[in-house]
Amino acid sequence: MSKSIIKLIMLLSLSFTTFISFAEQKYVAITAIVEHPALDNVRKGVEDELKDNGYISGENFKLQFQSAQGSSANAAQIAKQFVASKPDVIVGIATPSTQALVATTKLIPIVFTAVTDPVAAKLTPSWEASKTNVTGVSDALPLETQIDMMLKIRPNAKNIGYVYSPSEINSTIVLKQLQIALAKRGMTIIAAPAQRTSDISTAAQSLKGKVDLIYTTTDNNVVSAYEALAKVANESKIPLVASDPDSAERGAIAALGMSYYDLGRQAGKIVIRILNGEKPGDIPPQVGNITQLTINTKAAERQGVTLSDDVLKSAAKIVEK
Repeated sequence: MSKSIIKLIMLLSLSFTTFISFAEQKYVAITAIVEHPALDNVRKGVEDELKDNGYISGENFKLQFQSAQGSSANAAQIAKQFVASKPDVIVGIATPSTQALVATTKLIPIVFTAVTDPVAAKLTPSWEASKTNVTGVSDALPLETQIDMMLKIRPNAKNIGYVYSPSEINSTIVLKQLQIALAKRGMTIIAAPAQRTSDISTAAQSLKGKVDLIYTTTDNNVVSAYEALAKVANESKIPLVASDPDSAERGAIAALGMSYYDLGRQAGKIVIRILNGEKPGDIPPQVGNITQLTINTKAAERQGVTLSDDVLKSAAKIVEK
């Protein structure tokens, strides 16, 4: 056999092997309702978990990300695009994006994360293995520990302000739960709805003279404009407490909540289990298992609060900005 024919056979064999290798590459799509520090950390956690387990984007693995930029209409469009591209798994970050995915496909595995209550959001029928194409990791937090933190910041607090987006089911669920939990301690909640990011400052202003403290969750609308909320808190000397650790770096005095990076790592582990052959419907939804307290001493000064040694010692992270 001539050398030229041998070279041709080898070239064809290499091309065929490359084609097969490319065809066998796993493909994961990720979508988030908006980009802000908490959700960005979730995505980084997912991506790092995949990378640490040998899934290298651009080499042996395809990874795609799209943000809905805060729009439910965009979320629905992204869901359709991703489903049409037939990934092995789609990761939905936050409730609106995951709801759009669930409405679009009943076949492609979906892993949700940064969702407070997947049952109330109608993503899964229960907290048991769903036998559907959906599973994931919730960022639900025990509200009693949140209230304990509020009282450590403002011991005599009776009226708690709550700025939230009425269109976010996570936020409305927490509102109802807080009403019940606070009532047991003789406290009340005063809600200030803000439908759009531009409404955050006005909603916060409406709480002046009515509340002893403002509490915020991971409401995507609120977190996207957190500096505007912090500005009102500083000017009005109203302590600001959050459940998103990143919010402490943006103006909250204290934030006791999920480590969203670790939440992403936890979701990434589920993604890998599915890539390895497990069915999402056989994996029960989980709750994030790593929380942390972040304290901002400068924010405390601006909002007229003196932090106790107990609070400072219990902080996993202290920022001064």
